[in-house]
Amino acid sequence: MNDATMFQLIANELNLNPLQVKNTVALLDDAKTVPFIARYRKEHTGSLDEEQIRAVEERIHYLRALEARKETIIGSIEEQGKLTEALKKRIEAATKMQELEDLYLPYKPKKRTRATVAREKGLEPLAEMLLGRRETDIRDAEALAAAFVNTKKEVEDSSQALQGARDIIAEWVSEDADIRKDIREETFARGLLTADAKNVEGRTPFEMYYEFSEPVSKIVPHRILAINRGESEGVLRVSVSVDEGIMEQLIARRVMTGVPGAFREQVIQALADAYKRLIAPSIEREVRNALTEKADAHAIEIFAKNLKNLLLQPPVRGKKILGIDPGFRTGCKVAVIDETGKYLEGLTIYPHPPQNQFLKAKSDV
Repeated sequence: MNDATMFQLIANELNLNPLQVKNTVALLDDAKTVPFIARYRKEHTGSLDEEQIRAVEERIHYLRALEARKETIIGSIEEQGKLTEALKKRIEAATKMQELEDLYLPYKPKKRTRATVAREKGLEPLAEMLLGRRETDIRDAEALAAAFVNTKKEVEDSSQALQGARDIIAEWVSEDADIRKDIREETFARGLLTADAKNVEGRTPFEMYYEFSEPVSKIVPHRILAINRGESEGVLRVSVSVDEGIMEQLIARRVMTGVPGAFREQVIQALADAYKRLIAPSIEREVRNALTEKADAHAIEIFAKNLKNLLLQPPVRGKKILGIDPGFRTGCKVAVIDETGKYLEGLTIYPHPPQNQFLKAKSDV
């Protein structure tokens, strides 16, 4: 994705002119601050305000990081000799970091897994046969697996061979970018954020969440933050729940086509394992992180609005006002203005160490 494409993409997202985005990015790249650009470079940006400029800044940083990550991933897969033209096009077309990481997942260096062990035992061809990706005339799973029994490789019987093949299938399924996208979208759309109490004694501020459940798509930010606090303090047990049957059906739609009838039961077991053991925990972490990021951003927005209202509130009318600028070593500066805002008097007091002139400060004030 070149700069022009990035500018157009940001312009479409923020409802701006691409030239506005281009000029704003140029100023940001020239180390100009957001307040400076908003105040003194209106003719370049088309009078964008600070909020719009920050949005452009955030998106250009994200897209540039995305492009850098694409280059790293393409280089890594190419070194492995596994980069195809179709895969390269999908990577280059990705517009989200999560989509990119899903595509890279099958090629990412990983720790020793159950599937890795099964491959070392020579069970990958069996997994391919169960899925219908490799030809075989045998139409009985146990009989097919018998050919892969090898005591030297610690495959003692057909049952162990089939277990290893299922482990390989489960890992393949868990690393499929399209399947992960389906599961992620379904979890965000239909998942429930649930909380219940751990073994707690006495009253806590989190009692309303002891038997809590609310759709992920509808839960409000302040509840997310409260639940997170309850979890971090060891009061709440939190999870994201979904209908596992629906999730397994979503996976089956993408995997079961072409699976021989005699092997369907083995593959179905592998799909269930893929979801429960590998996909669900990962997607749950993603959903929890996304909810927390959304809640944090909302909290910052509310704090900013409250602070703005506080700072811009009208002056108190008809009252003398005393203001204090706190300080320790250099003392506290005190100033008084009258009902019209006219400066009347000022002084410096030293109520804190090392001077400890508390009584004098009290008397002076």
